[in-house]
Parts: sequence; structure tokens; C-alpha cells
Amino acid sequence: MEKRNNKPVNPPLWVAFTPILFLLASLIVCILTLGADRVLDLSPWLLLTSAVIAVALCYFTTSRTNSHLLSGLRKSARQIIPAYPILLLIGTLSATWMISGVVPMLIDYGVHMLYPAAFLPLACIVCALVSVMTGSSWTTIATIGVAFMGIGAVMGYPAPWIAGAIISGAYFGDKVSPLSDTTVLASSTVGVDLFTHIRSMLITTVPAICIALVIYAIMGYRIQVQSEAQIAEISEAIRSTFNITPWLLTVPAITCILIIFKANTVVTLGVSTLAGLVSAIVFQPELFNTIIGQSNILAGSLGILINGSELATGNEILDPLLSTSGAMGMMPTVWLVTAAMMFGGAMIGTGMLSAITTAAIKRLRNRLSLISSTVAGGCFLNLTTGDQYISLIIGGNMFHSAYRTAGIRPRILSRSLEDSISVTSVLIPWNSCGMTQSTVLGIATVAYAPFCIFNILSPIMSICIAAIGSRMSRRSSEPTLA
Repeated sequence: MEKRNNKPVNPPLWVAFTPILFLLASLIVCILTLGADRVLDLSPWLLLTSAVIAVALCYFTTSRTNSHLLSGLRKSARQIIPAYPILLLIGTLSATWMISGVVPMLIDYGVHMLYPAAFLPLACIVCALVSVMTGSSWTTIATIGVAFMGIGAVMGYPAPWIAGAIISGAYFGDKVSPLSDTTVLASSTVGVDLFTHIRSMLITTVPAICIALVIYAIMGYRIQVQSEAQIAEISEAIRSTFNITPWLLTVPAITCILIIFKANTVVTLGVSTLAGLVSAIVFQPELFNTIIGQSNILAGSLGILINGSELATGNEILDPLLSTSGAMGMMPTVWLVTAAMMFGGAMIGTGMLSAITTAAIKRLRNRLSLISSTVAGGCFLNLTTGDQYISLIIGGNMFHSAYRTAGIRPRILSRSLEDSISVTSVLIPWNSCGMTQSTVLGIATVAYAPFCIFNILSPIMSICIAAIGSRMSRRSSEPTLA
């Protein structure tokens, strides 16, 4: 190993694991002593403390310099900073779609159209379809997912089960959509044709989503839902507060058109926010004027976008669903994403991530161990980098030579990376995906994670298919993982 000042460039393995073990132990103590709801508040400080520990240990045990640390931070920042405007726009979208009556309308229509016992699997299927068309699990969850949270709550379903069904469907659709940025990234990083990668993904994702749908269907018949009288009462509260009209469907229709024409995510969310705001002024004039008070339309609109609004219908179930916090409500998530970026940058810049991954690859012996290690490594990268994009890039570069040497098809690597990184990112409280969906759906990541059946099964299914071992060896005509 290269030496400088009698110190190795990369830290010893036990040193590399120390910040991670501290972070995980701290989170477990936090959950056990303070509850899952405090994770979002304390996670940034735990991540920053872990980053400081990583940097301090690096200075004592390696010859790495400030330039190494800055390089790691820049690499982490390049992937995470573009998420900031998306997060803020999700907050503004939620606020305008609520006061415009779009989400209340979808809730009202949904509770009358959907069969309560079949709600969970239907929510999963619809979110999957929308996610396939949009190529974005984030957009799906921030729009139709929020509506389903309201519908399910009105029906009497526990919030963790609703969130689990929504996330399972949204992430399944994301993984099999040719419009998904992570799907494109996973295939391009490994050097696999996009549709070849998607066909390979179906081998693991279809069984996983089918099992998830069966479980959601069973739970739908086991969970006691609200009576028709209670649902009618909530529907009446919605209609007495909002002007419910089919014209409100114009707003989500505009969003769908933008998605079909592959508009930029920021543009799509921004235009959808503006459409929701205009609809609030046009269709809910009395409610809009009540919210803005003495302010003029411009100042009142900015206040709604920044701070959201609280709506009172007189129904204790409905009121919390209709209250929004605008862009400011996303600031804790932005702060957490920033802390995750610092931790990920510290792990990369100090060489700790490299030390751990190098040690893991040295222990690979056969096909099953290689694929299992890819899955485990993907989950580990999600834990340490806090971002699925960085994890996909690092994972692809880390394992490509091992797969080429073993003669395993490149698409197996890209599939294993997606099964273990893209799908599980939403289950980790300090990952950008977990933070975002927790904020959007209003439920802690650790609370909904056990009910994201598809996301839990995907990495397991990847290993099971590897154990069967069919059609994994690379043909001579197939490209290598260059």
C-alpha cells in the first residue's frame, strides 16, 4: 500500500467501520429511548457527529490531506445539491394542490369509488402505473400518493400500511420505467442496454410486487375500516369546505402532459404548483381569501407557497390531512439531506468507504457470494453515502471487474444494484429518499419501512434468483463490463 509520512493512504478496516457503527448505534438508542418521531430531528446532528469522527480518525490514522476530503465532499455534493429545488417544490406543490381542492377532490372521489377492502392493493397498483408513466417515484408519491394517504386515512387504514402500499407501487413502477433516472443510471454505469436491463429487472421485481399485492389484499380484509356513515360525514366536511368540481382534474392533467413530453422535473413541479395556485384562486375564492386575510393576492400566494396553510373543516380526522406547511415544511428535510451529504463526503474523502468495499470484494469466491455481496454492498452504500445516485455509481465501479472475471452477465450486476440500492434507499431514515418520503407522507421512515413489502423483498429476491442461477453466465457475444 502507498505510504506517506509512515501512514497508509486508506485507514484500517476497524477505523473505517467506527463512524458507521457510531451512527447506527446512536440511531437505535434514539429510537428506543425517544421514539421514531424524533429521528428526523436528531439524525442531522448524528450524521454530522459521525462525519467529524471520520475526519478526526482520518487525520490520526492516514496520510490523507484536505484535498482528499474536499474531493469527497464535491463528489457527494454534485449528486445531492440538485435535489434541493425539487424538495422545496414538493412542499409548494403539496400546499397549492391542497387549497385548490385537487387533493380533497381526489379523496372525495376515492372514498366513493374504491372498494375499502381492496384499497391497499389498488393504491399499490395505481401508484405503480403512474410511476411507470412518470419515471419518478418522488413525483408519484408527492401527488397521487398524498391523495391515497388521505383516502386511506378516511377509510380507517393505519398510516404505515398506506405508506407501505404507496411506496411499494411507486418504486416498482420506477424500476421498470424507461423514463426513470436511476434505471438509466444503473444501466449506463454498468454498460447495459436500457431495455435489456429492464427485462432483467422484471425477473426479480415482478415476483416481489406480486407477493406484496397478495399481502396487501389479505391485510385489506383483516383491517377494520370506517363505517359508511363516518365516510359520508368526512365527505360532507370536504364538500362544505371546498368547491368540488371535475374541472379540478385539469391540474393533474397538466402534470401528466408535462410528464408525457418528458419535461424537466423542476419545470414539471413548478408548473404544477402554479396550476394549483391558479385553481385555488379560481375555484376556491372564498377559502383563498380567508387564508390570505388582509394580504394582496401576490403576498398571500407567496405566504401559502412558503408557509402552507391550516384548514379547519370541523372533522378531527380530516383537518390534519388538509394542513400543509409549504416550502418551509421541507426545510428539516433539506437540513437532513445536507448532513447526509457531509457524512457521505467524509466517508468518501477519508478513504473509509474504499477500505470497506475493497475488503469485501477480496472475500468473494463464487457466483452466489458475488451477487449476495453486491446486494449487501448496495445496502451498505445506501447507509454510508445517504444518496442512491452516488451508491449506484460507486457500486457499478466497485463490482464491474469481479463480474467480468466471474463471467457473469453485465445485466445481473445492474439488476443487483437496482434491487439493493434504488429500491432500499427509501427505507433508510437519513437517505435522501427516506427523508423525502417521510416528510411528504407525514410518517417516520422507521414507522413505514416494515410495510414496504416490495422494497424489502427485492434484495431478497435478487439473492434467491442468484441461488437458482439460471441465465447468468455471459455469452461470448455480450459486452463486458468495460
